[in-house]
Amino acid sequence: MLSRTASHLYWMARYIERAETTARLLQVGARNALLPDIGGGYRNDWDAILRASGSLETFREKYSEPKQRNIETFLFFDTDNPASVYSCIASARENARVVRTALTSQTWDALNTAYQELREMRRTERSKMSLTDLAEWTTNVCALVRGAIDNTQLRNDGYHFMGVGFSIERADNTARLLDVKYYVLLPSLSYVGSGLDQTQWVTLLRSMSAHRAYNWTYRGEITAGRIAHFLILNRQFPRSLLTAVQGTCDHLDHLARGYKRPSQAQSTARALLAELAEAQVEDIFDEGLHEFLTRFMGLNAGIAHVVQDTYLTGEPA
Repeated sequence: MLSRTASHLYWMARYIERAETTARLLQVGARNALLPDIGGGYRNDWDAILRASGSLETFREKYSEPKQRNIETFLFFDTDNPASVYSCIASARENARVVRTALTSQTWDALNTAYQELREMRRTERSKMSLTDLAEWTTNVCALVRGAIDNTQLRNDGYHFMGVGFSIERADNTARLLDVKYYVLLPSLSYVGSGLDQTQWVTLLRSMSAHRAYNWTYRGEITAGRIAHFLILNRQFPRSLLTAVQGTCDHLDHLARGYKRPSQAQSTARALLAELAEAQVEDIFDEGLHEFLTRFMGLNAGIAHVVQDTYLTGEPA
């Protein structure tokens, strides 16, 4: 496969996954905003969402203060924000358009329809759309695109480049969603283990569509340690860091076999997988959850850079 084609498929997948995660971040912010303000926590839950998404400075350049309506607009519709839902779906669609012949009609139709619907929504009066409906729409259309890919695309190198993109992006995004807890609780560590703390953890699980799966796994007992284990180290949860990195490794292994040569991307991803496979929750908390997640995101970004250097050329659309 031409590197340029591979690049467009890879970035199409990353943008789809990124759009869904931005919507999930909005859900976390909206649900946390409904919790009582008992003082001592971080000054603004919405500010925490921007920090976790890595877009706080971009937001401040355009808006004066982190009010809920401004942040909703910035994270969902703002074309000046490259991580907004609108920007991500538009970018995914443009990458797909360039390599449309590499996609099945079902995959293209699912993504193109999502983009056309989003354009109509952008022209709709904002007061007529609830944040919950917008976030739910996003997760649904992203699931439709993923379903079309999984059910209709050949398991060739194009499929595996999309798989690498989805997995790398999901690993980064799960870490960012989990890191919201760090920003929300600062600087009031006295609230760790409190009712508010547990409610925030449940909010995070629900926003990741993980609440029921967590209850199946741990019989419903909510503790920071168990949730960290579930979202970081659980091999059965599809959004855990370990599962996402395993997915990256599996798709890179398929590419290496297909091209009949190993790659630096493989060994880089395998090194991170080995670290996660041996990790214990106690070690993560000893290091500091925020510090661990920051380091993980750096290592995951390192995999993305090696994938870019090894297989991909040019800029995404």
